[in-house]
Amino acid sequence: MFTCHHAVGMGCILYKTIPFQILEIRLHVFDPHNQKNQMEMEGELKKVLKYWMEGEITSFVKVWLSAYLSLTYCYIAAKMFRSAAARLAAFLPVVCLLLVLPLQLHSMHLVGTTAFFLAWLATFKLLLLAFHQGPLSTPSLSLLRFLAVACLPIKLRQDDAKKKDSGKGPKSLLNYGVKGVLFGLLLKIYDYEDHIHPYVIMVLYSFHVYLSLELILATAAATARGLLGAELEPQFNEPYLSTSLQDFWGRRWNLMVTRILRPAVYLPVLGWSAGIVGRKWAPLPAVMSAFAVSGFMHELIFYYFGRVKPTWEITCFFLLHGSCLAAEIVVKKAVNGRWRLPWAVGTVLTASFVLVTGLWLFFPPMLRCKGDERGLAEVAAVGAFLKDVVRAMIITVNP
Repeated sequence: MFTCHHAVGMGCILYKTIPFQILEIRLHVFDPHNQKNQMEMEGELKKVLKYWMEGEITSFVKVWLSAYLSLTYCYIAAKMFRSAAARLAAFLPVVCLLLVLPLQLHSMHLVGTTAFFLAWLATFKLLLLAFHQGPLSTPSLSLLRFLAVACLPIKLRQDDAKKKDSGKGPKSLLNYGVKGVLFGLLLKIYDYEDHIHPYVIMVLYSFHVYLSLELILATAAATARGLLGAELEPQFNEPYLSTSLQDFWGRRWNLMVTRILRPAVYLPVLGWSAGIVGRKWAPLPAVMSAFAVSGFMHELIFYYFGRVKPTWEITCFFLLHGSCLAAEIVVKKAVNGRWRLPWAVGTVLTASFVLVTGLWLFFPPMLRCKGDERGLAEVAAVGAFLKDVVRAMIITVNP
């Protein structure tokens, strides 16, 4: 496997668009003690930046410009058309485009971010807007805020005023600081992964995904707060403290998706099911439908990663969790609050179930498309690139 220490001295990374093939990475080794390399880097800051702007970064910019132009059209169309049918007809070409755009990228991090924000969040929000629902249906949204809300999990500041001054700021900073240290330790542990059992590595990957998303979204939240007067919706709420699957999926993990799937899938199915099985049991098919849609969207994102035929293991993962959560709802209705597991027992059982099923069904597809190796290579390459930029600046300022 590719580890972080293999990337020491990597100066450049070039992404090439190769159909049905995995991302190609080209390495450029920089030796600061080699006089020839020093001469090559002297005054080369512009060339370093130009090199990194080629290929994948250029494609990334084009993809997002296309998305913003298409969403601007949707903003205008929403003002022009009031009927759901007319809006849906106007939005469907854009929905199809948003589903295709991630195929123009190959980097794990850029593909993952773009696929999640465009192919999942933006498409579902547009479909909700067609029926006058969801966060984009607020009439007072300006174009700038419409674009931001469409692509990002944003809550406007005025809608979040009570939470803003809740006094939890210092605790949050400490929380993120600790998570930043833990993330750095994880990257260091990967240097010794040849001596660690593969299952332990996959457990570390699960923490890697959680910590990286927390830190990325915390940074994005600070930016959104300053530029737009808006708050990013929290992605996680300490999921390791979950006492049940209902607690894990409904209140702690991937909360952005929960907020989208609830109005788009859960509530409509809940209403239809109530007339068939009654209000008491209507949540069961609604839960299963939400998990089925989530499984399909995860399959799509994994297809963007590897461009290989789906094995449907990820869909099975979500259907299994949906079935167990539905069973949990049935048990809770049966006991009616007369008995519940102790907090510590519920937390251990929930975490164990999520980890075991994740190792069984969720992570193998990612490993088969070498997502772990490619992701670590990209992290290491970006770090090496920043070092090269600093060296080039130093040589430029002090020739």
